[in-house]
Amino acid sequence: MAHHEMNQADVEAKLWRAMDDTRIGMLGVAGGEPQHMQPMTAFAEPYERTIWFYTYRDTDLVRDVGAGHAAMFCLVSKDREIYACFGGELSEAHDPERMDRYWGPVVAAWYPEGRKDPRLTMLRLDLHDAQVWVSEAGPVKFGWEVAKANLTKSTPDFGGRADLNFQ
Repeated sequence: MAHHEMNQADVEAKLWRAMDDTRIGMLGVAGGEPQHMQPMTAFAEPYERTIWFYTYRDTDLVRDVGAGHAAMFCLVSKDREIYACFGGELSEAHDPERMDRYWGPVVAAWYPEGRKDPRLTMLRLDLHDAQVWVSEAGPVKFGWEVAKANLTKSTPDFGGRADLNFQ
């Protein structure tokens, strides 16, 4: 994907809409013991620059973050127009108000003992930054850009990348 200047405010607005629409991404702790990222449902608070996740207290993620640890959360929007990687500090934050706020049938399916389960907690990702790739290629533009790139020995232009700083 080509890297050209993008309006930061527009990219950020698209990013938060994509997060709200998609919610599912991959969360992992950076550094320490090597581990694979895990699929998690994200609840973003754009104005607070945080993302919240439900989990159990006895999971690898909670054990690894302790009081706080660098982490990354990757998101690919449902429409494949936004590809993002968030970086920040992940910590356990047992927050009953947020647990109530974001609880719903989808979350309840993963936690059969309910909101009051003593093992249930939340992880809080305090965002530092994000890299966001915005694809502006529908199927017709995709075909055109691939054909053009092969004919001209160049690379396709599907959109651009933006680096967002949340601090």
